[in-house]
Amino acid sequence: MAGQNIAVFTKNHVNPAYEAARLGADRTAAMHGITTVHFVPDTPDDIEEQAALVERAIAARPDAVLFVPVHLTALDASVRRLNAAGIPVVNYLNRLANGRFVSFVGADDYAFARAIAAYLFQHLGGTGDLVMMEGVAGSVTNRDRVRGFRDAAGEWPGIRIVAARIGDYQEATARREMAALLAEHSRIDGILSANDAMSLGILSALQDAGRSAPVIGINALPEAIAAVKSGRLLATVDFNAMKISCIAMQAAIRHLRGQAVPAEIMLPAPIVDRSNCHAWDVPLSRRTCPRWSDVVRDTTGL
Repeated sequence: MAGQNIAVFTKNHVNPAYEAARLGADRTAAMHGITTVHFVPDTPDDIEEQAALVERAIAARPDAVLFVPVHLTALDASVRRLNAAGIPVVNYLNRLANGRFVSFVGADDYAFARAIAAYLFQHLGGTGDLVMMEGVAGSVTNRDRVRGFRDAAGEWPGIRIVAARIGDYQEATARREMAALLAEHSRIDGILSANDAMSLGILSALQDAGRSAPVIGINALPEAIAAVKSGRLLATVDFNAMKISCIAMQAAIRHLRGQAVPAEIMLPAPIVDRSNCHAWDVPLSRRTCPRWSDVVRDTTGL
């Protein structure tokens, strides 16, 4: 496979989860002598810029593409262009409804959002006024995570989500929006956050205001694990962008070799709290990629 290259699309340079995804893709490709070429919008989650990057990638004729869209539907035409060019596409992290793909590799955002929300509600004794920090409007993960949070809350009569803000999956934005929520609400018993970067911003806003409330996040990033370990963050979910990108890259390589690849590969996303966080207390530089056979058990490994 020497001389082959795979284009890797991520949504921005500001979310640490996508830094982890790029790292996982690079490591896995390097193990097989494949070059990665990264396509990342300079403006976070910019639809027009990602569409332009797709055109640039098509012109470069990569052997395959790993693609995470910045929007649920706005990149459908770009995917059709990749399909028409005959370039195999592995969709990962954020599922697209339209287009032809070798596989989708991700986790069940709705299910783990429900689970981590219920974890927080149980911690609160089943009662409280909560606020929610949403991610990027129009993103698949945000849609499903917010739906999971709200559906879980609907099953707890004593839980009320009294306000929600858009944090764009960014720490600085969430810090600003959380400061506004704290100014508006004298009582906040808990906070649902759709990713770890925003959770860290929320924790900073709480500290700035001299207030406290239990916060949950999603991603199990090293900084969030440190906050869990210290007791500042109640819990997070191991929606592991690095592991997902490792498996997505392996799926692309298998396809190029003519090996079988399932149409869907879903990774587990367990809750991480102080009782088990030691297993995740490792910097990204030392985290390892899963083996294909550990995730996809009905096929032979790479």
